[in-house]
Amino acid sequence: MRGTALAAALGVVTVLGIQGVANGIGAGDGDVSPYSAGAREKGPVEGELHKHALKPKGKGEAVLSQQDTEPFGLLGVSWNDPEAEVKGKIEARTRDADTGKWSKWKVLEQAESGLDGKRPGLRGATEPVWVGPSDGAEVRVGGGDAELPAGMELALVDPGAAGAKAKKKGSLSLGPASFALPAVDPAPTTPGPESTAPRPDVVSRVQWGADESLNNEGPIYLPGAKIKAVFVHHTAATAPYECSESAAIVRSIHKYHVEVEKWRDLGYNFLVDKCGTIFEGRQGGVDQPVQGAHTYGWNSESTSVSVLGDYTNAGASAAALESISKVAAYKLGQYDGDMNGTTTLTAGATQKNFFGTSYTAGQTYTFKTLSGHRDGFNTQCPGNSLYPQLDALRKTGPAAQLKIASVNGAAATPGATLPSGAALTVDWTTSTVSGQLSKFELLVDGEAVAVTDASARKATAALTDGSHEVRVRATAANGKVSTSLAVTVDADVKGAKFVPLAPKRLMDTRTGLGVAAGPVGPGAVVTLPVAAATGGTPTAVVLNVTATNPTEPSFVSVYPGGTTRSSASNLNFTPGKTIPNLVVVPVINGTVSFYNNQGNVDLIADITGYFTSTGDGATQTNFGPKRLMDTRTGTGVPAGAVGSGGVVTLPVAGVDGIPATGVKAVVLNVTATNPTQPSFVSVYPSGTTRSSASNLNFTPGQTIPNLVVVPVVDGKVSFYNNQGTVDLIADITGYFSDSDAGAMHANFGPKRLMDTRAGLGVRQGPVAGGSVVTLPVAGVGGIPATGVKAVVLNVTATNPTEASFVAVFPSGTTRTSASNLNFTAGLTIPNLVVVPVVDGKVSFYNNSGSVDLIADITGYFS
Repeated sequence: MRGTALAAALGVVTVLGIQGVANGIGAGDGDVSPYSAGAREKGPVEGELHKHALKPKGKGEAVLSQQDTEPFGLLGVSWNDPEAEVKGKIEARTRDADTGKWSKWKVLEQAESGLDGKRPGLRGATEPVWVGPSDGAEVRVGGGDAELPAGMELALVDPGAAGAKAKKKGSLSLGPASFALPAVDPAPTTPGPESTAPRPDVVSRVQWGADESLNNEGPIYLPGAKIKAVFVHHTAATAPYECSESAAIVRSIHKYHVEVEKWRDLGYNFLVDKCGTIFEGRQGGVDQPVQGAHTYGWNSESTSVSVLGDYTNAGASAAALESISKVAAYKLGQYDGDMNGTTTLTAGATQKNFFGTSYTAGQTYTFKTLSGHRDGFNTQCPGNSLYPQLDALRKTGPAAQLKIASVNGAAATPGATLPSGAALTVDWTTSTVSGQLSKFELLVDGEAVAVTDASARKATAALTDGSHEVRVRATAANGKVSTSLAVTVDADVKGAKFVPLAPKRLMDTRTGLGVAAGPVGPGAVVTLPVAAATGGTPTAVVLNVTATNPTEPSFVSVYPGGTTRSSASNLNFTPGKTIPNLVVVPVINGTVSFYNNQGNVDLIADITGYFTSTGDGATQTNFGPKRLMDTRTGTGVPAGAVGSGGVVTLPVAGVDGIPATGVKAVVLNVTATNPTQPSFVSVYPSGTTRSSASNLNFTPGQTIPNLVVVPVVDGKVSFYNNQGTVDLIADITGYFSDSDAGAMHANFGPKRLMDTRAGLGVRQGPVAGGSVVTLPVAGVGGIPATGVKAVVLNVTATNPTEASFVAVFPSGTTRTSASNLNFTAGLTIPNLVVVPVVDGKVSFYNNSGSVDLIADITGYFS
């Protein structure tokens, strides 16, 4: 401030509270408030302003004799000429309304004139000082050798007592519980810019009881409508306060700024108390670029946060610092700012700051985006202890300046609309260094479809047909989240038809086929090229994947190469087991990746077909589920177990309603039961030579199911058992044909839709014996609400308490005898299912015991 450079100029204010005990007031809940304004449940609190003229006492001196006063909580001294400077020292002391004791003399610092512009009736004044509930005052002015300005008077502000009656100190709640409601901004009606950072909870002017009758001019906004910096202040010389008093302090500052200093409104944009409660300051909207009166010469391009209290000798609380961080991140995030960066501001006045740096009006200067008041003006504000805290505070925000840079290589700007095919590749940028970040997520229509580490700046995902909102969400190492502004992507994705292939082995880590030889280690990934094997341009491939020789309990996830793995798993196994499962995996860059969670395991992959949106192919038709074969009863084939090296051949074309011609492949859930030796079963097109591919692997006593999609060449399907004897069961769930009426395939996911362990998709808790859980799928998480004929789900049974089976069937239909998963106690078993959708839902039946069920979607037919 002038002369001493101690005051918080240009809007620095001392603030405290009213409901608490700043000066140790001991009133019970039923006692009368020490303030004169009547308490109200809600709405504006008018408060009162009392003025007492100072008596001149010779050259450069004036006094207000010690006297009783009306109740008040905040005071200041003002005079007629706003340009006049009091050369001497202005001091005041007050009498505690409860104890009757007089305080020590307190120096009142002069406020900078013109902080809110040239206005009618503008007066010179000191900064307001919160003193707590008081009923007596004394003022002395002296020490100068010049005449004092005319019209000096003491202003005493009674903030009113709405919901803020003084209480005993021991009964005060120091938390902001009374301000838990969301902020209500009555104006303006047009929302402000969207921010990359979350909007913090703010106590609105309505909630803290602003007397809007004081504000008849309406708000003003930054000339350039852009906030480029945030200035941090403290209210200086403030008496100790309770957080329950904070609203009263804010009301007092408001009244002083308007009625004593003759400003348009409260000067600060936001105020924060020591408990971290954030108060809306100057009116105009929390989300708007409101021009405040806080930092002389720099108000037209900045906003402000003032911390209630004096931080000259002690730093601000962690809660207050966190709230400053939230406000700064939100406001700067609206205008692509970085609270740990720099900005350029144009000086509105010629002056020096606290450090002696000179500024010339009209010239531009570089500032830290989060600056202290003293950086722009000659003041100690925000205090010698708070100012150094800003260095660390600048690094406490979420990822800043987070934005999508390109979509599929085309430059992107917020709000842009860009085209895409099924494959979406998004690049982004942020000004926050990777070391301060934890992860990124690519969001499509609000759902995370890819997750990357902190160093990544690109992600890939598969899109369904239609328009999508795309964003990137960043999580900082401190846990704070920011989200880029949206880009719209119009995806032109044609439905895909199925092209069956004779089963062919593409990968075997035991021999080095397709990938490097050797087991897949813990946390390791192998990536298999698949496009060449299809002879076309696949949108997805159908693979029978087998895990063998595992050394530890683990799982394997199969996902599109070039994308981020989701939480979905495809195979779950324990040491010594050989587990197969069919997967339908999207193809983005021509490859498929295989991740092993822990231990070592060998992986085998056999292709049985692919989907493509170019060229000829077959469409899907739901059929069943219906049992076509059971060697135990002689259904479909002669009764009796299949012997070692034996083959049984099942007619499918023209059987039980399946078309006699045009069928290209059938979808069968095949179950091996009662095996006498370790063995495998291969399912292949009758009339062709069996390859080395296998579909089921098992050991004696196991019952193992697996889904197969097998081409149909001569109308029949063959089943080969390698050794021992085994009974085989086959349930049909659909077929692919050359019919134009069939459904087309669309990639979706992999994405977890159901997990009974967590209550995802269905109620939480294991599925009991004989009970059913039903999962909504149509219209869920981006799946079309209409037109879906079937969904492709990888279903996993885990934590079973008894030997049992699970059947997955269309909700709204009667369950048949077909089963999809068979398991014994303690096993975790996955299986792929293609289940028709009748009423938009899918049902899961457990036969006995209890079991947890997980369902991950990989696509659908429509």
